[in-house]
Amino acid sequence: MFDIGFWELSLVALVALLVIGPERLPRVARLAGFWIGKGQRMVSSVRHEIKVELYAEELRQRIKDQSPETEIREVMNETSEVVESLSKIPENLEKTLEAVPQNISSSMSQKPNGKE
Repeated sequence: MFDIGFWELSLVALVALLVIGPERLPRVARLAGFWIGKGQRMVSSVRHEIKVELYAEELRQRIKDQSPETEIREVMNETSEVVESLSKIPENLEKTLEAVPQNISSSMSQKPNGKE
């Protein structure tokens, strides 16, 4: 995260020792460590919450994409197409049956080949 080497850290410690003094330095170091730890825990908690929210949103999207409603709509569309084609069968059958007597009478009226 920060590119702080050993010598930079040593320089900060030396300045802190000179400014704060040797008697208060342990207490200030403890307090600084406490606040740094608290900040790290807070950042970790926020990261975890964001990760959980993203995962929950991803699951909601998957459920929405795979919802039974879309499958039911597809099945209903297919069923309506089949019902339409089935409803046309009686009409076609009636036309065919009406044409049968005409075909029979026309075939009977025709004379066999070569014989009269």
